Amino acid sequence: MLKESETHGTLSVTRNKDLDALSLPPSGTIHVESSATLPSPRNPFSLANRTGQVDAVLVSRDAIHHLSENDDGMELEDPTSSNSRSLVVVPQHELTADDIRSIHDVNDLTKAEESVQISWVNEVTNDFLPPFHYIPQNLVFQNASVNILLSRIGDEDCCSSCVGNCVSSPTPCACANKNGGEFAYNARGLLKEGFLEGCIAISRNPKRYYAFCKDCPIERSKNDDCLEPCKGHLKRKFIKECWSKCGCGKQCGNRIVQRGITCNLQVFFTPEGKGWGLRTLEELPKGAFVCEFVGEILTIKELHERNMKHAVTGEYTYPVLLDADWGSRFVKDEEALSLDAASFGNAARFINHRCYDSNLVEIPVEIEGPGHHYYHFALFTCRKVAAKEELTWDYGIDFDDHDNPIKPFQCKCGSKFCRNMKRSNRSVRSSPSNARCSL
Repeated sequence: MLKESETHGTLSVTRNKDLDALSLPPSGTIHVESSATLPSPRNPFSLANRTGQVDAVLVSRDAIHHLSENDDGMELEDPTSSNSRSLVVVPQHELTADDIRSIHDVNDLTKAEESVQISWVNEVTNDFLPPFHYIPQNLVFQNASVNILLSRIGDEDCCSSCVGNCVSSPTPCACANKNGGEFAYNARGLLKEGFLEGCIAISRNPKRYYAFCKDCPIERSKNDDCLEPCKGHLKRKFIKECWSKCGCGKQCGNRIVQRGITCNLQVFFTPEGKGWGLRTLEELPKGAFVCEFVGEILTIKELHERNMKHAVTGEYTYPVLLDADWGSRFVKDEEALSLDAASFGNAARFINHRCYDSNLVEIPVEIEGPGHHYYHFALFTCRKVAAKEELTWDYGIDFDDHDNPIKPFQCKCGSKFCRNMKRSNRSVRSSPSNARCSL
């Protein structure tokens, strides 16, 4: 359900599983009706700071049925649930180790928030999954500008006259034109070979595709008197999917990412010392959508402040910068966004890094509107992936850049193209004592 703000006339958006066709009556309330069975578009919604509790755990009611009722807990509307499963905030200090384990059900850590179950297993140690809150779509933290305005979606940004499946239409529609005149997906729902290879080339040869900001949000976030020059942002190819103002239905072949996870995934503890990872339990073809990276939507300033706090406590963040369109225009502070999956995230938070030859590639996907400062960070297969094979993607880490919001780490990817290994070799050759440097 989308609700119109009474104060600003903008839309604060939550996902409704029956989202398809929209009509706006005189009352200003947007009603959503559909009888289709496929999962529907997923939209950002904000529930940050609803509780006033810093150390709180957000879980489904089913996950805490054995816990005693607590007057301090605040019930929240669950906008993603079709069977009225409400979310409950419970102070973390009141949860025991058994409670934490029950939150991450071994059979389905998503607690039915996805259309498929995602199990987890540890056959190496006795460790349990780290505590985090599973969410199927992004959450706005505080200051991020993610207002979805249907009025901003003009005729050139949607295919309102289309009917049925746009991908099978002989005439490219407006959404296809946003993709350069053709759709990124083929009739099987996979990325077309040429489009995928272009995205892989950008990821594997980043310096050829860098764009530079005249006034970089990352440098501004540091609040230094003298701003450093922009170090560059990867200019990526976007996918434009059909959405609510398009005439086609949810069966349209240009609605892939918004349907959510459909493949059989499992979180597992890796035997190579990388900690937790994500693998597929079924063979995946080349060009298949696997999952979206989901987390809290923070501004770069908010991410910098969070990193400063975590530097003191030794905690980690799992950020992804939404910078695929930076360098083409001035980016306001509230539109310079990132995703942090440390506390709120989905299965993608467990995907490990692999230098250069990873089996996944990230692609920005535009769904709700034409603005490229917020988009969906989608992960697709670069090649055919075997069942039980670990899923990896190249984080784009510069192991020599310690000022980047995404901090370097000791890479254990095992790739023969490992950039951290090359860096270590350079350190060994240049060190008089021949001592290996560690990050």
